[in-house]
Amino acid sequence: MELTGWVKNYDWGKQGIQSAVAQLAMANDPDFVLNETETYAEMWMGTHFCGVSIVKETGETLDRVLKKDLPYLFKVLSIRKALSIQVHPNKCEAERLHKERPDVYKDDNHKPELSIAITPFLALVGFQPVEDIIDNIDEFQPLTELIGQEAVDELHEKRNSETLKNCYEIMMRADDASISKCIKAIAKNNKSELKRNELLDIFNKVNQDFPDDVGVLCLFFLNLVRLQPGQAIYLGANEIHAYLDGECVECMACSDNVIRAGLTPKYKDVEQLISSVIFDGAAADAKLFMPYRIDDTVQVFVPPVDDFAVMHVGIKHSVCSYKLQIQAYGSILLTLAGSRILRLKTDKGVKEITLTRGSIVYIPVEAAPEIEFLQAEDCDENFTAYIATYNYFRRA
Repeated sequence: MELTGWVKNYDWGKQGIQSAVAQLAMANDPDFVLNETETYAEMWMGTHFCGVSIVKETGETLDRVLKKDLPYLFKVLSIRKALSIQVHPNKCEAERLHKERPDVYKDDNHKPELSIAITPFLALVGFQPVEDIIDNIDEFQPLTELIGQEAVDELHEKRNSETLKNCYEIMMRADDASISKCIKAIAKNNKSELKRNELLDIFNKVNQDFPDDVGVLCLFFLNLVRLQPGQAIYLGANEIHAYLDGECVECMACSDNVIRAGLTPKYKDVEQLISSVIFDGAAADAKLFMPYRIDDTVQVFVPPVDDFAVMHVGIKHSVCSYKLQIQAYGSILLTLAGSRILRLKTDKGVKEITLTRGSIVYIPVEAAPEIEFLQAEDCDENFTAYIATYNYFRRA
């Protein structure tokens, strides 16, 4: 089944044709009308009720056709400005939060997620090692004034996750005037230090987009991770993060639960974030999530959860045919580049679908044990696609 994705126009998205989401939506849906003044932030592919995909041939929603929900939600993101200092709850927390505040936490599922860059991508991911955070607090003195000498001294003395938590809590709970004073002092007096730490442009951009927001100060606590296209990060439950710039494909458990505490106009649940977040520090390069390669054509990102895995398919234009082995679970394929003819089995027999940039296809369970990618006419471009599926690779 060919699908239409659900486009989200959040303020942090890229504008007009600059957005990969808009580009893919235009290529995918002939009825899509581009507005150059609109922001296009996300395209959802799946069965989540906040953005369920539509089956092109019938106009029905995918969940109604399948008569069930998929365990994962597949997305494309186009990021112009930061989206939320945030964590995602674990399953038990999600159930409790949804029960207590269903208006904020709209479902009862956990939301581990995997993000794979499709352009150069910038994100804050997890806490830096405690030693590095201490260096930052010492170098940027307004932070010590905000947090307080006693807590900073204790961090120096004990250098563990508990003393780090204490300092971070104090900062996150500080009043708006104190946070504003700290940010303004750093902006005025610490330009050389920001530049030396390769933070000047990012500090200024984030502060311009979210003036005097406590999330700006999270730059001194969290790892700045730079991804090149094809590189990935995995974010388990309660790992703090914020996406700053770039475009990615993203796959997660079928949930929209986010606990936010900065860099957002949405509801900030600072107390819940502090209660949930993991305060263990690690180096930035430890945050890269590596795939394993099946062969020269396919590599697979296999997170430590059952809900989802993502295959990257890269077929050279000179290859006549490629057969991909799959198991009997419903999958969603998104084409980013090139053209191929997809041949697969359905409950109505063998079907062929021409794939081009923007094509979204639901691959049914009947297609197992293999699908085939054939050469399309007059295509001299290498073919690139991502396939989201249930994580049967963990059981291989």
